[in-house]
Amino acid sequence: MKLPRKPLAVVFDLDGTLIDSESLVREAHFAACEQFGVTMSDAQFLSLVGMHRDANNVSLLSFYGADFPLERFHDATRAFVGERSAPLKAGALELMAALDEADLPFGLATSSRRNWVDRHFATHGLTDRFRAVVTRQDVENGKPFPDPYLKASELLGALPLDVLAIEDSHPGVRSAHGAGCMTVMVPDLLAADDEMRDKALVASSLSDVLRLIR
Repeated sequence: MKLPRKPLAVVFDLDGTLIDSESLVREAHFAACEQFGVTMSDAQFLSLVGMHRDANNVSLLSFYGADFPLERFHDATRAFVGERSAPLKAGALELMAALDEADLPFGLATSSRRNWVDRHFATHGLTDRFRAVVTRQDVENGKPFPDPYLKASELLGALPLDVLAIEDSHPGVRSAHGAGCMTVMVPDLLAADDEMRDKALVASSLSDVLRLIR
């Protein structure tokens, strides 16, 4: 397994790729559902992974009906998470250190909002390490549309075809591939299927991605 060409920049996804947050978010969703007297299956939760808030709202209404109290539901998930931060994924710091050593700029393209990014950057000392940060609030169309990776590539001063995107979710891979980036998927909660293997190289860990870059 190897990259088609040497990347000139790297763009990370956040949730499930750089930070191990999907399990925490799952717990929060299930707890909020219990509070509102509904249930969420694993398949329903997985359909939300990697998508932005507006798309997830559409899915939640399809699950629970047009009168489901979306804002109160989101308030409940935030209350469950509280001030907790998710841990970094294994190999994240080593990969970023190697990119710094190779003078390869890196950025972030996430479906999360700025306050979630800021919390985790502050927790893990990453605030000054990323040369570009693109959140859901910075683009008109979030993942799976290519906008986040197109904007991140532009901010890093690289053509998308020279950018390596690192993702964990199906919507994220579709976004990066649609932008024209070289894409690596490191699966978290969602396994790679034939579509993902067609659109991305599939690695088992961030340490594998480090070996690819080297």
